[in-house]
Amino acid sequence: MVRTLGLTQLTMIGIGAIIGAGIFSLAAAVARDVAGPAVLVSFLVAGAASLCAAFAYAEFAGMVPKAGSSYTYCAAVLGEIVGWIVGWDLLLEYTAIVAVVAIGMSGYLGFLLQAVGIHLPAWALGAPGTGAGHRVDLLAVAICLGVAWLLNRGTRTSARVETVLTVIKIAIVLLVIVVGFTKVDSGNLHPFAPFGFGGAFTGAATVFFAVFGYDALSTAAEESVEARRKLPKAMMLSLAVSMVLYVLVCIVLTGMQHYSKLNPNSGIASAFQSVGMSGLANVIAVGAVIGIVTVTFSFMMGASRLWYALSRDGLMPAWFGAIHPRRKVPHRATWLIGIVSAVLAGLLPINAVAELTNIGVLLAFVVVSASVLLLRYRKPHLKRAFRCPGMPVVPVLGMAFSVWLMSFLQWETWVRLSGWLVVGLIIYAAYGYRRTRKVMPGGSVDLDALDDMTESGEPEPAPAR
Repeated sequence: MVRTLGLTQLTMIGIGAIIGAGIFSLAAAVARDVAGPAVLVSFLVAGAASLCAAFAYAEFAGMVPKAGSSYTYCAAVLGEIVGWIVGWDLLLEYTAIVAVVAIGMSGYLGFLLQAVGIHLPAWALGAPGTGAGHRVDLLAVAICLGVAWLLNRGTRTSARVETVLTVIKIAIVLLVIVVGFTKVDSGNLHPFAPFGFGGAFTGAATVFFAVFGYDALSTAAEESVEARRKLPKAMMLSLAVSMVLYVLVCIVLTGMQHYSKLNPNSGIASAFQSVGMSGLANVIAVGAVIGIVTVTFSFMMGASRLWYALSRDGLMPAWFGAIHPRRKVPHRATWLIGIVSAVLAGLLPINAVAELTNIGVLLAFVVVSASVLLLRYRKPHLKRAFRCPGMPVVPVLGMAFSVWLMSFLQWETWVRLSGWLVVGLIIYAAYGYRRTRKVMPGGSVDLDALDDMTESGEPEPAPAR
């Protein structure tokens, strides 16, 4: 791969991954169904849990500048099989996240098409069971395949597009906040927690996937300039900016329109339409489409780089991780993830896919937080460009928060995750365990050799003689 990503582009990829369906679609759905105006609390709780895990990720990113994110970190500290379980888990979760945000974007795209007089047939408007005559979410399918095409144009080109779109998205979110506050009716904010604070905590478990984009960001370590130093900074910056915007948008959304009347498919645009600002509603819908494209970009990029790392290490066939000879991207993995996410987005409702993504990422957070805690005491001498503060309290809080949020998810979600992990263990036993011994007999990450790497994660050049 080619190292082309600097701090600005990395931060934009992180913000692009975090801000998207969480603001434009899921906030309205959670407020209407389980939290009311206390959706603000849902995002704050999810953000606090995410911050604890973000510190752990930042320490690892400053120490292990390699593609693979949670998989690489956990394999380095807890062993190959734990790393494989986390990697296999996240491969599904990242792909499912792409599907979730594509579904969220299709609602706004449909809003825009209707505004200009274009009406799709009923069979193309959503997954089975989401409405009368619905058979497939055709717009969501097109979004997934389109982003796969963009990513395969090359990292430099796609990152430039991502940066431009993210800047436009932030500008539109700021427009929503500034104009929206002039239309807030404090009466809409009462009762603040109509479903009780238990509903707000359940909402936190649902919106959690909207506040952890830095995880996908860390998979781009081998395409980053000075990865050890810049990746941790990009993680912290992207999470901080995103949480401020989330909190302000939640206040505007539930203040403009009563929570019971919010539209779960195009929440913000519909809220502006309800106060007589249809023109601005159309602008917001355009911003939502642009914004959610950046999320699909970031997570599909993360999934393809994770698949590349698993294939390079021998845990999956090398065919999947092949790098395009000219564009220097894992093109096969990208297209496969695009196709699978298109199938999920076209045929499943958004809530089912959202919960599936959350449980997998929360599981990864538990393992990564435990790993950074263990490694701090096992190998304190290692060079760390960023150190997780508040040891050992912060990693323990990260684990506790994650387990607590997992307890609010439906039992069907646990069954789906368990089935996926069983399949992963079968693949590891039948293929990965033997194959990886031939590909990397010494292990995927030699922790003791990390101090000899440059800021970008390359071996230090030999001294001149």
